[in-house]
Parts: sequence; structure tokens; C-alpha cells
Amino acid sequence: MPPRLRFAPSPTGYLHVGGARTALFNWLYARRHRGSFILRIEDTDVQRSSDEMVTGILDGLRWLGLDWDEGPEVGGAHGPYFQSERLERYRAAAEDLLRLGHAVRDEGAIRFKVPEGRTVFVDAVHGEIRFENEHIEPFVILRSDGHPTYHLSVVVDDIDMAITHVVRGDDHISNTPKQTLLYQALGQPAPTFAHVPLIMGPDKKRLSKRHGATSVIEYERLGYLPAAMRNFLALLGWSPGSGDQEIFTRDELVARFTLEGISGGNAVFNTEKLDWFNQQHLLRLSDAELIQAVEPSLTAAGLWREAFLGPEREWFASVLALLGPRAKRLTDLTDHLRPFILDPDHYDADATAQYLSSPDLVDHVSALRTEIARCAFDEASLEQTLRGVAEARGIKPALLIHATRIAMTGRMVSPGLFEMLALLGRERVLARLDRLRERLTTSRGLTA
Repeated sequence: MPPRLRFAPSPTGYLHVGGARTALFNWLYARRHRGSFILRIEDTDVQRSSDEMVTGILDGLRWLGLDWDEGPEVGGAHGPYFQSERLERYRAAAEDLLRLGHAVRDEGAIRFKVPEGRTVFVDAVHGEIRFENEHIEPFVILRSDGHPTYHLSVVVDDIDMAITHVVRGDDHISNTPKQTLLYQALGQPAPTFAHVPLIMGPDKKRLSKRHGATSVIEYERLGYLPAAMRNFLALLGWSPGSGDQEIFTRDELVARFTLEGISGGNAVFNTEKLDWFNQQHLLRLSDAELIQAVEPSLTAAGLWREAFLGPEREWFASVLALLGPRAKRLTDLTDHLRPFILDPDHYDADATAQYLSSPDLVDHVSALRTEIARCAFDEASLEQTLRGVAEARGIKPALLIHATRIAMTGRMVSPGLFEMLALLGRERVLARLDRLRERLTTSRGLTA
């Protein structure tokens, strides 16, 4: 029978990195074996659950590209299952356990009667795990207000939804003996359990807010690609086997994923490594994919132009090709793109102090402007022209290079200057040199 897996988050917080990795592992296994991936929202904690958190979870899964297969129809698509809509089912299961002698009433609540002996289950990651039942207290399965506890609701749901594999974090190992006992009491086989290592911060402590963004969707705002995040998360606690390949597409991850590849040791979340993955995936995008990827952040920054999809598309793709190797995130691209789209509105104070203080600089810039106005406008000619002006005036080329870069960007750092000049075009280059001359004349080269 094709496997059936589920991701069952509680909407008491946004989808965080650990939850996203758990969802990914379940999704990959289901897709690898042509099974089903089910989304179930565990919202029986009425006090702490919220619609906002549900939306955040769904948005995070959609951004990661983790689609689910079943659920009630909502607007022509599958919505998740909600435990809050199944309360009567849990109450009926609790009554069944009472009737079968596996539970007792206790001051209005219903508690499970833990039998004597030992509970054993085989974990797909850790192997056989044993618990002595004497260390398991009789636990509540239905509270006095009629709401189920986690143990009852998760087992009833997994039985009703025919879940075959439960892939979840190591922190759930201690829950598993109680749930195994409930499966036995209800006369149903337990699914295969696979408990995956927790994700730690660089300080080897459990990942938390102090380690950075906690909501997966926050990484979209920070400029990461979903493909990079999937790739990065997949390799946190899972190995694809032999070979040194690290960059995987979604289809490649599906083809390679196995439960046997999950390691028993904790994984470390390293933002520098995530940045590297993101840069590698950015470099692999086609022109069309990169333009599509950068559009939202450019729009948010007020830099998007519809012409980038029309008459300026070829030029825009060339600019992105120049900037791509320097960018780790889409937000880097947005920042680097600004000087190509807008004239700089100020000059960096440090750049001004360091590179625009020469009293003769205005004359040197004027001479350069004159030559650029009549030279061939390509990278090689522009470089030859600038160096020729520097030599004729007895100055180092660096003086003009730095001044020209600041005129074009307002900053000390930019992509290759001559490639940038060629892409900006003669008209804009001359206008920005004129603006620099004006500023130098007004301030006598001492301040911006």
C-alpha cells in the first residue's frame, strides 16, 4: 500500500525551521513512494490557537512548495483538516476506551490505564526503543471540559487517516510509548515511527529566537529562494548517501530521500551555509526565473518597472547577470540594482572623505567627462579612455576610478566599474559625472 504521511502542526506559533524540516521530510518520503501527504492542524488548544497562525503555517508550506493531497474543499483547493472539527470523534474514542476497560473516569476527566510490563517500538532512525511501563503515569486522554489531550487526538486521527509513517522530531520520543499503548488498546497497529534529530544553533543549543528568524516565511522577506531553503533544510540531519553533491533540485531530493539516510545526531543551523545554498540556487536560475524572483522585492522597494518585462528586458537581464555572482540573497540584488535604476541621491560620507577630497579632482573629472562623451561606449574603450586621461594628467587611475564609482553609485563598492558604465549608457554616465562636478565645485571637494 502506498505510504500515507502527515504533518500536524499546532497553530500556537508560526511555521518555524524545525517544523518546516519535519514537513519536508514527510513530504519527500510521500512523494518518493507515490504516497499521500496530509496536512492536519492540531488546534484543540483553544486558548493559544489562532487563525493568524494557521495562515502563517499555510503560507510557509506553500512558499516551500510542499503541497498536500487531502482535506475539505476550500475555494476549489484542499484545505487542511482541523482537529477542532473532530471533537465528537475523540469523545467517542475515549468512551470506547472506558468501555473496553483501558481507561477510568477521574474527577470528570478520563485517564488511560497503563498496563504493567514494557512498551517496545522500533524507530526507523534509532532502532528498537524500550520503555518500562512503571515509569508511565496514568495519563489524561479527555479533559473535564470535553477536549482531548494530544495523545488521544493524534492517535485517533492517525488511525482514521490510515497514517503509515510518522516522521517527527526527537522531542516526541517520550510521547511514543503512551501513543503505542493507545494503538494497542484501540486494536490498531501503530505506524512506523521515525524520530529525526533536533536542529541546534551554532552554539549547539536548541534553535530559538536568538539564533535569527523563527518564522519560515520570514526567510522569504530576507531574500531567500524556496529552492535554497528546501535544499538546506533537507541536509539538516539527512544525508543523500555517497558522493559530494550538495545542490539538489526538488525532484532530485524526492528521488534520493530515504528514512535510512536520517542521522541520529543533532543538526546545526548555520546561516552562512544557508547563504551559500541561496547563492548557488540564484546562479542556476534562468534569466526569466531570476527576473520573476526579484520582481516582488523590487516592487516593495519601489524599483520595479514594467519595461523590465518588455523593451528593457534584455538590458535588465544583462544587469542581473553582472550582479548575480555578488549576491547571496534577493535583497542583495535589490540593493545592487538601485544605482542602475535610480541616480544616487547622496554620496556616502566615508567615500566622500576618502576619495573626493583632492582639490584638483573637479578638473580631472571634467577631462574624463569630455573624453567619455566622444569615446566608443563599451567596456574596453571606457577603461582605455579613463586610464588614458589619468596618464595624460599625471595621476593614478585609481583616483578617477574611485571618483567615477561614487558618481555612479554614491558608494565605495560596486560591480566592475567599466561593465557598469557600459550598462548605464552614455547619457546617464555623463549626467552623473556632471552632478559630481557640480558637487565638487560647490564644496571645493571637501565634503559631499
